Amino acid sequence: MNNIHRARQIALACTAAWALVACGGGGGGSNAGASNGTQSTGFSGQDASAPAPTNNIATDGLNWINYRRGQIGMPALTHSSVIDVAAQGHSNYQRTNNIVTHTQTAGKPGYTGADLQDRLQAAGYIFTGENAIGEVISATSGGSGFYMAEELITAIYHRFVIFEPVFKEIGTGAATTSANYSYFTADFVANEGYGPGIPAGTVVTWPFNGQTQVPSTFLSDYEEPDPVPNINAVGYPVSVHTNLTRKLTVQSFTIRAHGAGADLQSMLLDKDTDVNKTTSQSVAAIIPTAPLASGTTYDVTFNGAVDGTPISRSWSFTTK
Repeated sequence: MNNIHRARQIALACTAAWALVACGGGGGGSNAGASNGTQSTGFSGQDASAPAPTNNIATDGLNWINYRRGQIGMPALTHSSVIDVAAQGHSNYQRTNNIVTHTQTAGKPGYTGADLQDRLQAAGYIFTGENAIGEVISATSGGSGFYMAEELITAIYHRFVIFEPVFKEIGTGAATTSANYSYFTADFVANEGYGPGIPAGTVVTWPFNGQTQVPSTFLSDYEEPDPVPNINAVGYPVSVHTNLTRKLTVQSFTIRAHGAGADLQSMLLDKDTDVNKTTSQSVAAIIPTAPLASGTTYDVTFNGAVDGTPISRSWSFTTK
């Protein structure tokens, strides 16, 4: 039996670096505070286990997402060639129609399905049992797959999708214009039940404890919906994640420069406070309302609960 109608869709997100782009389906753009270019090294928190570049955007983007998930203790996603078909078709559609969007219009060149569910089904993906899907998109000039995936992780709504613990499979696709403007699409699926995710009563954080070279600035106007509607240049978002089936409750969530006496002014982003109604019950973030200082260590403290069980975490990271 095809149970695609039961698929749970978590936030769709897309990002277009260096240009404001209207984006359907709850997506938008993020400069995300990283430098432009095709660099494959030097990203925040990178270590010796980072994947080697293949210079294929789709492959490198997928590998970078799994690498980042592994750094914070999340299960790796299984690469699905069927999901690749859906993701590649959507990247082709965006390139052909010069648009960044989650929704395709029937009759336009390259049409493969109106929404993500339609495109996955058209690619031959069969849904059974309890399932969930998500999609993130990046569009930029001169970016590598590593760079484009890292931009998506920086933009907070995109990060919520990429770091969903219970997703089980991933497929990616990329298409580049003659002017070297590339569209990268990553589609995520949990099918035949959710993945095991992370253990009950636990959370993972980003940035992770001890992470270095963290960007100091996030340009929130480049993400749609805009997570900080009244300010563009803000600090790098700090987030806490658990499985989508669980409820994360925030009691307190603070950030301060190491050795400082006062917490930074920040905005809480969770299910109850998100004016865009995009944040799910299983995640939370704080976004400093001003850019962080460079070369500075920051201490973060989170107190809350997962399904009513108290949980506390304290960790630090250092900006570049």
